Amino acid sequence: MHPKALLEACAALVAQVLRLDHPADAIVSRHFRENRSLGPRERATLAETAYAVLRRKLLYENLAQSGSGPRERRLAILGFAGPRDFLKSALSEQEKAWLDHCDAIDVASLPERFRHNLPEWLAEPLKAQVGDDFCPLVAALEQPAPLDLRVNAFTDKREDVRKELELAGIHAKPTPYSPWGLRIDGKPALTKLDAFARGAVEVQDEGSQLLALLTDARRGQMVVDFCAGAGGKTLALGAAMRNTGRLYAFDVSAHRLDNLKPRLARSKLSNVHPAAIAHERDDRIKRLAGKIDRVIVDAPCSGLGTLRRNPDLKWRQSPQALAELTAKQAAILESAARLLKAGGRIVYATCSVLRAENEDIAAAFTASHPGFRRLRVEELLEQAKVPGAASLCNAEGADLRLWPHRHATDGFYAAAWEKVQP
Repeated sequence: MHPKALLEACAALVAQVLRLDHPADAIVSRHFRENRSLGPRERATLAETAYAVLRRKLLYENLAQSGSGPRERRLAILGFAGPRDFLKSALSEQEKAWLDHCDAIDVASLPERFRHNLPEWLAEPLKAQVGDDFCPLVAALEQPAPLDLRVNAFTDKREDVRKELELAGIHAKPTPYSPWGLRIDGKPALTKLDAFARGAVEVQDEGSQLLALLTDARRGQMVVDFCAGAGGKTLALGAAMRNTGRLYAFDVSAHRLDNLKPRLARSKLSNVHPAAIAHERDDRIKRLAGKIDRVIVDAPCSGLGTLRRNPDLKWRQSPQALAELTAKQAAILESAARLLKAGGRIVYATCSVLRAENEDIAAAFTASHPGFRRLRVEELLEQAKVPGAASLCNAEGADLRLWPHRHATDGFYAAAWEKVQP
Protein backbone atom coordinates (compact mmCIF):
# COMPACT_ATOMS: atom_id res chain seq x y z
CA MET A 1 0.00 0.00 0.00
CA HIS A 2 1.25 3.49 -0.84
CA PRO A 3 2.47 5.41 2.25
CA LYS A 4 -0.20 8.10 1.88
CA ALA A 5 -2.96 5.53 1.55
CA LEU A 6 -1.70 3.58 4.57
CA LEU A 7 -1.54 6.72 6.70
CA GLU A 8 -5.08 7.65 5.68
CA ALA A 9 -6.23 4.13 6.58
CA CYS A 10 -4.52 4.46 9.99
CA ALA A 11 -6.23 7.80 10.59
CA ALA A 12 -9.62 6.29 9.74
CA LEU A 13 -9.08 3.39 12.18
CA VAL A 14 -7.85 5.77 14.90
CA ALA A 15 -11.06 7.77 14.49
CA GLN A 16 -13.11 4.61 14.98
CA VAL A 17 -11.36 3.35 18.13
CA LEU A 18 -11.37 6.81 19.75
CA ARG A 19 -15.15 6.83 19.77
CA LEU A 20 -14.76 4.34 22.62
CA ASP A 21 -18.23 2.94 21.98
CA HIS A 22 -16.99 -0.63 21.49
CA PRO A 23 -13.88 -2.58 22.57
CA ALA A 24 -10.89 -1.65 20.41
CA ASP A 25 -10.06 -5.26 19.55
CA ALA A 26 -13.59 -5.78 18.21
CA ILE A 27 -13.34 -2.61 16.10
CA VAL A 28 -9.97 -3.64 14.67
CA SER A 29 -11.20 -7.16 13.89
CA ARG A 30 -14.29 -5.82 12.15
CA HIS A 31 -12.17 -3.39 10.14
CA PHE A 32 -9.99 -6.26 8.92
CA ARG A 33 -13.03 -8.36 8.00
CA GLU A 34 -14.35 -5.46 5.95
CA ASN A 35 -10.96 -4.91 4.27
CA ARG A 36 -9.75 -8.40 3.43
CA SER A 37 -7.31 -7.16 0.81
CA LEU A 38 -4.98 -5.82 3.52
CA GLY A 39 -1.71 -7.74 3.83
CA PRO A 40 -0.13 -8.91 7.11
CA ARG A 41 2.25 -5.92 7.35
CA GLU A 42 -0.53 -3.45 6.64
CA ARG A 43 -2.74 -5.05 9.26
CA ALA A 44 0.07 -4.94 11.80
CA THR A 45 0.76 -1.26 11.10
CA LEU A 46 -2.93 -0.34 11.33
CA ALA A 47 -3.52 -2.22 14.58
CA GLU A 48 -0.34 -1.10 16.32
CA THR A 49 -0.91 2.53 15.32
CA ALA A 50 -4.42 2.47 16.77
CA TYR A 51 -3.19 0.84 19.97
CA ALA A 52 -0.26 3.27 20.27
CA VAL A 53 -2.68 6.20 20.15
CA LEU A 54 -4.87 4.59 22.83
CA ARG A 55 -1.84 3.91 25.04
CA ARG A 56 -0.51 7.49 24.84
CA LYS A 57 -3.76 9.31 24.21
CA LEU A 58 -3.16 12.20 26.62
CA LEU A 59 0.38 12.84 25.38
CA TYR A 60 -0.53 12.64 21.69
CA GLU A 61 -3.61 14.83 22.08
CA ASN A 62 -1.44 17.44 23.79
CA LEU A 63 1.19 17.31 21.03
CA ALA A 64 -1.46 17.31 18.31
CA GLN A 65 -2.69 20.74 19.36
CA SER A 66 0.33 22.36 17.70
CA GLY A 67 -0.27 20.65 14.35
CA SER A 68 -2.72 21.24 11.54
CA GLY A 69 -5.10 19.09 9.54
CA PRO A 70 -7.65 16.56 10.80
CA ARG A 71 -7.17 15.52 14.44
CA GLU A 72 -7.21 11.78 13.63
CA ARG A 73 -4.45 12.26 11.03
CA ARG A 74 -2.25 14.12 13.51
CA LEU A 75 -2.75 11.38 16.11
CA ALA A 76 -2.05 8.66 13.54
CA ILE A 77 1.20 10.41 12.56
CA LEU A 78 2.32 10.56 16.19
CA GLY A 79 1.47 6.91 16.83
CA PHE A 80 2.45 5.51 13.43
CA ALA A 81 3.85 2.00 13.91
CA GLY A 82 6.15 1.86 10.91
CA PRO A 83 9.55 3.09 9.71
CA ARG A 84 10.04 6.84 10.08
CA ASP A 85 11.23 7.35 6.53
CA PHE A 86 8.18 5.50 5.23
CA LEU A 87 5.91 7.75 7.30
CA LYS A 88 7.64 10.94 6.23
CA SER A 89 7.19 10.05 2.57
CA ALA A 90 3.45 10.43 3.19
CA LEU A 91 3.73 13.86 4.87
CA SER A 92 3.74 17.42 3.62
CA GLU A 93 6.74 19.61 4.40
CA GLN A 94 4.71 21.36 7.08
CA GLU A 95 3.81 18.03 8.70
CA LYS A 96 7.43 16.87 8.60
CA ALA A 97 8.56 20.02 10.40
CA TRP A 98 5.79 19.61 12.99
CA LEU A 99 6.71 15.95 13.60
CA ASP A 100 10.39 16.84 14.02
CA HIS A 101 9.35 19.48 16.55
CA CYS A 102 7.29 16.89 18.48
CA ASP A 103 10.15 14.39 18.41
CA ALA A 104 12.47 16.99 19.93
CA ILE A 105 10.23 17.56 22.97
CA ASP A 106 11.53 16.06 26.22
CA VAL A 107 8.50 14.16 27.48
CA ALA A 108 10.04 14.03 30.97
CA SER A 109 9.63 17.82 31.17
CA LEU A 110 5.87 17.67 30.53
CA PRO A 111 3.20 17.54 33.25
CA GLU A 112 2.78 14.14 34.87
CA ARG A 113 -0.52 13.26 33.19
CA PHE A 114 1.18 13.37 29.79
CA ARG A 115 3.81 10.97 31.06
CA HIS A 116 1.59 8.36 32.70
CA ASN A 117 -1.32 8.63 30.21
CA LEU A 118 -3.89 7.48 32.75
CA PRO A 119 -7.15 9.12 33.83
CA GLU A 120 -6.72 10.70 37.25
CA TRP A 121 -9.33 8.45 38.88
CA LEU A 122 -7.05 5.51 38.04
CA ALA A 123 -3.64 7.14 38.50
CA GLU A 124 -4.22 8.23 42.09
CA PRO A 125 -5.14 4.83 43.62
CA LEU A 126 -2.33 3.15 41.68
CA LYS A 127 0.20 5.62 43.07
CA ALA A 128 -1.08 4.94 46.57
CA GLN A 129 -0.79 1.17 46.03
CA VAL A 130 2.59 0.78 44.36
CA GLY A 131 4.51 3.88 45.49
CA ASP A 132 7.93 4.03 43.82
CA ASP A 133 6.85 1.31 41.38
CA PHE A 134 4.32 3.64 39.75
CA CYS A 135 6.61 4.81 36.94
CA PRO A 136 7.92 1.30 36.08
CA LEU A 137 4.34 0.02 36.12
CA VAL A 138 3.12 2.76 33.81
CA ALA A 139 6.04 2.16 31.44
CA ALA A 140 5.21 -1.57 31.33
CA LEU A 141 1.52 -0.91 30.68
CA GLU A 142 2.44 1.15 27.61
CA GLN A 143 4.32 -1.76 26.03
CA PRO A 144 2.69 -4.50 23.91
CA ALA A 145 2.26 -7.77 25.78
CA PRO A 146 4.23 -10.90 24.87
CA LEU A 147 2.42 -13.90 23.39
CA ASP A 148 2.10 -16.77 25.85
CA LEU A 149 0.89 -20.26 25.03
CA ARG A 150 -0.30 -23.01 27.35
CA VAL A 151 0.68 -26.53 26.36
CA ASN A 152 -2.15 -29.04 26.77
CA ALA A 153 -0.71 -31.21 29.55
CA PHE A 154 -3.30 -33.91 28.85
CA THR A 155 -1.96 -34.62 25.36
CA ASP A 156 1.55 -33.15 25.07
CA LYS A 157 4.75 -32.27 26.90
CA ARG A 158 6.03 -28.71 26.91
CA GLU A 159 9.53 -29.47 25.65
CA ASP A 160 8.20 -31.59 22.79
CA VAL A 161 5.93 -28.76 21.67
CA ARG A 162 8.75 -26.22 22.02
CA LYS A 163 10.91 -28.30 19.67
CA GLU A 164 8.00 -28.69 17.24
CA LEU A 165 7.53 -24.91 17.12
CA GLU A 166 11.26 -24.44 16.61
CA LEU A 167 11.13 -26.68 13.55
CA ALA A 168 8.30 -24.48 12.25
CA GLY A 169 10.56 -21.43 12.60
CA ILE A 170 8.94 -20.13 15.79
CA HIS A 171 11.24 -19.51 18.74
CA ALA A 172 9.58 -20.26 22.05
CA LYS A 173 10.99 -20.40 25.56
CA PRO A 174 9.48 -21.84 28.73
CA THR A 175 7.64 -19.33 30.89
CA PRO A 176 9.48 -18.73 34.18
CA TYR A 177 6.62 -19.67 36.54
CA SER A 178 3.97 -21.78 34.83
CA PRO A 179 5.02 -25.38 34.09
CA TRP A 180 2.66 -25.37 31.08
CA GLY A 181 3.69 -22.10 29.41
CA LEU A 182 5.71 -21.11 26.36
CA ARG A 183 6.52 -17.50 25.44
CA ILE A 184 6.70 -16.67 21.74
CA ASP A 185 8.73 -14.05 19.90
CA GLY A 186 6.54 -11.91 17.65
CA LYS A 187 3.01 -12.76 16.55
CA PRO A 188 3.14 -15.74 14.20
CA ALA A 189 0.06 -17.17 12.48
CA LEU A 190 -0.64 -19.82 15.11
CA THR A 191 -3.86 -21.08 13.58
CA LYS A 192 -1.88 -22.47 10.65
CA LEU A 193 0.24 -24.68 12.90
CA ASP A 194 -0.47 -28.37 13.46
CA ALA A 195 0.21 -27.89 17.20
CA PHE A 196 -2.68 -25.44 17.35
CA ALA A 197 -5.02 -27.42 15.09
CA ARG A 198 -4.67 -30.60 17.15
CA GLY A 199 -5.12 -28.77 20.48
CA ALA A 200 -1.56 -29.06 21.76
CA VAL A 201 -1.43 -25.32 22.53
CA GLU A 202 -3.82 -22.51 23.40
CA VAL A 203 -3.10 -18.80 23.72
CA GLN A 204 -3.19 -17.96 27.44
CA ASP A 205 -1.23 -15.43 29.49
CA GLU A 206 1.10 -16.99 32.03
CA GLY A 207 -0.76 -15.24 34.84
CA SER A 208 -4.01 -16.89 33.82
CA GLN A 209 -2.24 -20.25 33.77
CA LEU A 210 -1.12 -19.68 37.36
CA LEU A 211 -4.72 -19.08 38.43
CA ALA A 212 -5.64 -22.51 37.11
CA LEU A 213 -2.62 -24.03 38.83
CA LEU A 214 -3.60 -22.37 42.12
CA THR A 215 -7.05 -23.94 41.94
CA ASP A 216 -5.35 -27.36 42.18
CA ALA A 217 -8.04 -29.34 40.37
CA ARG A 218 -7.30 -33.07 40.67
CA ARG A 219 -8.31 -36.39 39.14
CA GLY A 220 -11.89 -37.43 39.80
CA GLN A 221 -12.98 -34.20 41.46
CA MET A 222 -16.10 -32.10 40.94
CA VAL A 223 -14.88 -28.66 39.80
CA VAL A 224 -16.63 -25.44 38.76
CA ASP A 225 -15.23 -22.60 36.65
CA PHE A 226 -17.85 -20.09 37.77
CA CYS A 227 -17.18 -17.32 35.23
CA ALA A 228 -15.75 -19.43 32.42
CA GLY A 229 -15.98 -17.00 29.50
CA ALA A 230 -14.25 -18.50 26.46
CA GLY A 231 -12.80 -21.24 28.65
CA GLY A 232 -9.05 -20.67 28.83
CA LYS A 233 -8.83 -21.67 32.49
CA THR A 234 -11.52 -24.34 32.02
CA LEU A 235 -9.31 -26.18 29.54
CA ALA A 236 -6.27 -25.86 31.81
CA LEU A 237 -8.28 -27.30 34.71
CA GLY A 238 -9.60 -30.15 32.57
CA ALA A 239 -6.08 -31.10 31.52
CA ALA A 240 -4.88 -30.97 35.14
CA MET A 241 -7.74 -33.35 36.02
CA ARG A 242 -6.47 -35.71 33.29
CA ASN A 243 -9.90 -35.73 31.68
CA THR A 244 -11.51 -37.36 34.74
CA GLY A 245 -14.14 -36.15 37.18
CA ARG A 246 -16.65 -33.51 36.17
CA LEU A 247 -15.83 -29.92 35.28
CA TYR A 248 -18.63 -27.37 34.91
CA ALA A 249 -18.01 -24.24 32.86
CA PHE A 250 -20.65 -21.68 33.87
CA ASP A 251 -21.15 -18.23 32.39
CA VAL A 252 -24.04 -15.80 31.98
CA SER A 253 -23.07 -15.29 28.34
CA ALA A 254 -23.99 -18.13 25.99
CA HIS A 255 -22.08 -16.28 23.27
CA ARG A 256 -18.83 -16.45 25.24
CA LEU A 257 -19.38 -20.14 25.93
CA ASP A 258 -19.89 -20.70 22.21
CA ASN A 259 -16.27 -19.64 21.77
CA LEU A 260 -15.28 -22.51 24.06
CA LYS A 261 -16.78 -25.20 21.79
CA PRO A 262 -14.08 -25.32 19.07
CA ARG A 263 -11.34 -25.04 21.69
CA LEU A 264 -12.90 -27.87 23.67
CA ALA A 265 -13.08 -30.04 20.57
CA ARG A 266 -9.36 -29.49 19.88
CA SER A 267 -8.41 -30.19 23.49
CA LYS A 268 -9.59 -33.85 23.44
CA LEU A 269 -11.27 -33.27 26.83
CA SER A 270 -14.60 -34.96 27.52
CA ASN A 271 -15.02 -34.06 31.20
CA VAL A 272 -16.05 -30.44 30.55
CA HIS A 273 -19.72 -29.46 30.73
CA PRO A 274 -20.43 -25.90 29.56
CA ALA A 275 -23.70 -24.34 30.73
CA ALA A 276 -25.13 -20.85 30.35
CA ILE A 277 -26.75 -19.57 33.54
CA ALA A 278 -29.18 -16.70 34.01
CA HIS A 279 -27.39 -15.25 37.04
CA GLU A 280 -25.25 -16.31 39.98
CA ARG A 281 -28.33 -17.71 41.82
CA ASP A 282 -29.46 -19.88 38.90
CA ASP A 283 -31.19 -23.20 39.76
CA ARG A 284 -28.25 -25.08 38.21
CA ILE A 285 -26.05 -23.53 40.88
CA LYS A 286 -28.46 -24.41 43.70
CA ARG A 287 -28.54 -28.08 42.70
CA LEU A 288 -24.75 -28.31 43.11
CA ALA A 289 -24.58 -26.56 46.50
CA GLY A 290 -22.25 -28.32 48.93
CA LYS A 291 -21.04 -30.85 46.33
CA ILE A 292 -18.01 -29.21 44.68
CA ASP A 293 -14.33 -29.84 45.48
CA ARG A 294 -12.86 -26.82 43.68
CA VAL A 295 -14.32 -23.52 42.50
CA ILE A 296 -12.56 -20.76 40.62
CA VAL A 297 -14.24 -17.38 40.35
CA ASP A 298 -12.43 -15.30 37.72
CA ALA A 299 -14.85 -12.47 38.37
CA PRO A 300 -16.05 -9.85 35.88
CA CYS A 301 -13.76 -6.90 36.50
CA SER A 302 -12.43 -3.65 35.09
CA GLY A 303 -9.71 -5.57 33.20
CA LEU A 304 -7.20 -2.87 34.10
CA GLY A 305 -4.46 -5.46 34.49
CA THR A 306 -4.68 -6.08 30.74
CA LEU A 307 -3.93 -2.54 29.55
CA ARG A 308 -0.97 -3.79 27.51
CA ARG A 309 -3.48 -5.70 25.38
CA ASN A 310 -6.56 -3.53 25.86
CA PRO A 311 -5.40 0.09 26.31
CA ASP A 312 -8.89 1.41 25.55
CA LEU A 313 -10.14 0.07 28.90
CA LYS A 314 -8.59 2.95 30.83
CA TRP A 315 -10.74 5.34 28.81
CA ARG A 316 -13.87 3.19 28.72
CA GLN A 317 -14.01 2.45 32.45
CA SER A 318 -15.12 4.94 35.13
CA PRO A 319 -15.46 5.22 38.93
CA GLN A 320 -19.21 4.62 38.54
CA ALA A 321 -18.63 1.43 36.54
CA LEU A 322 -16.06 0.30 39.13
CA ALA A 323 -18.58 0.71 41.96
CA GLU A 324 -21.08 -1.45 40.05
CA LEU A 325 -18.41 -4.08 39.40
CA THR A 326 -17.35 -4.40 43.03
CA ALA A 327 -20.96 -4.98 44.10
CA LYS A 328 -21.29 -7.66 41.43
CA GLN A 329 -17.97 -9.28 42.41
CA ALA A 330 -19.02 -9.60 46.04
CA ALA A 331 -22.38 -11.13 45.04
CA ILE A 332 -20.76 -13.63 42.65
CA LEU A 333 -18.19 -14.75 45.23
CA GLU A 334 -20.96 -15.17 47.80
CA SER A 335 -22.99 -17.41 45.47
CA ALA A 336 -20.00 -19.41 44.24
CA ALA A 337 -18.93 -20.18 47.81
CA ARG A 338 -22.22 -22.04 48.40
CA LEU A 339 -21.10 -24.69 45.93
CA LEU A 340 -18.16 -25.83 48.03
CA LYS A 341 -18.15 -29.00 50.12
CA ALA A 342 -16.28 -29.17 53.43
CA GLY A 343 -12.55 -29.31 52.76
CA GLY A 344 -12.98 -27.82 49.30
CA ARG A 345 -11.09 -24.81 47.92
CA ILE A 346 -12.39 -21.64 46.29
CA VAL A 347 -10.18 -19.18 44.41
CA TYR A 348 -11.31 -15.61 43.75
CA ALA A 349 -9.40 -13.87 40.96
CA THR A 350 -9.47 -10.80 38.74
CA CYS A 351 -7.32 -9.31 35.99
CA SER A 352 -7.50 -5.94 37.72
CA VAL A 353 -4.72 -4.09 39.53
CA LEU A 354 -7.06 -2.12 41.81
CA ARG A 355 -7.34 -2.90 45.52
CA ALA A 356 -11.09 -2.19 45.46
CA GLU A 357 -11.68 -5.20 43.20
CA ASN A 358 -9.18 -7.43 44.96
CA GLU A 359 -8.01 -7.17 48.58
CA ASP A 360 -11.13 -5.27 49.62
CA ILE A 361 -13.44 -7.96 48.21
CA ALA A 362 -11.37 -10.75 49.80
CA ALA A 363 -11.25 -9.02 53.20
CA ALA A 364 -15.01 -8.50 53.24
CA PHE A 365 -15.66 -12.14 52.33
CA THR A 366 -13.27 -13.39 55.04
CA ALA A 367 -14.89 -11.19 57.67
CA SER A 368 -18.41 -12.35 56.85
CA HIS A 369 -17.68 -16.07 56.36
CA PRO A 370 -16.18 -17.66 59.48
CA GLY A 371 -16.79 -21.08 57.93
CA PHE A 372 -14.02 -20.42 55.41
CA ARG A 373 -10.32 -20.47 56.28
CA ARG A 374 -8.10 -18.07 54.31
CA LEU A 375 -5.22 -19.91 52.67
CA ARG A 376 -1.75 -18.53 52.09
CA VAL A 377 -1.21 -18.43 48.35
CA GLU A 378 2.56 -18.48 48.76
CA GLU A 379 2.32 -21.89 50.45
CA LEU A 380 -0.07 -23.20 47.81
CA LEU A 381 2.29 -22.16 45.01
CA GLU A 382 5.24 -23.76 46.81
CA GLN A 383 3.26 -27.00 47.12
CA ALA A 384 2.67 -26.79 43.36
CA LYS A 385 6.45 -26.36 42.92
CA VAL A 386 6.13 -22.94 41.26
CA PRO A 387 9.57 -21.25 41.18
CA GLY A 388 9.89 -18.00 43.14
CA ALA A 389 6.48 -18.39 44.78
CA ALA A 390 7.14 -15.59 47.28
CA SER A 391 7.92 -13.12 44.51
CA LEU A 392 4.47 -13.74 42.99
CA CYS A 393 2.61 -12.77 46.14
CA ASN A 394 1.97 -9.64 48.17
CA ALA A 395 4.33 -8.80 51.02
CA GLU A 396 2.43 -11.02 53.47
CA GLY A 397 2.40 -13.99 51.07
CA ALA A 398 -1.36 -14.24 51.55
CA ASP A 399 -2.50 -13.40 48.00
CA LEU A 400 -1.27 -13.73 44.44
CA ARG A 401 -0.24 -10.34 43.02
CA LEU A 402 1.12 -10.34 39.48
CA TRP A 403 2.36 -7.12 37.85
CA PRO A 404 3.40 -6.47 34.23
CA HIS A 405 6.58 -4.63 35.28
CA ARG A 406 7.68 -7.34 37.72
CA HIS A 407 6.51 -10.59 36.21
CA ALA A 408 5.95 -9.85 32.47
CA THR A 409 2.36 -11.08 32.87
CA ASP A 410 -0.91 -9.22 32.85
CA GLY A 411 -1.92 -7.76 36.19
CA PHE A 412 -3.64 -10.53 38.19
CA TYR A 413 -4.88 -10.99 41.72
CA ALA A 414 -6.06 -14.13 43.52
CA ALA A 415 -7.08 -15.12 47.03
CA ALA A 416 -8.00 -18.62 48.21
CA TRP A 417 -10.09 -20.16 50.98
CA GLU A 418 -10.88 -23.63 52.26
CA LYS A 419 -14.32 -24.49 53.58
CA VAL A 420 -13.71 -25.87 57.07
CA GLN A 421 -15.25 -29.09 58.33
CA PRO A 422 -18.56 -28.50 60.15
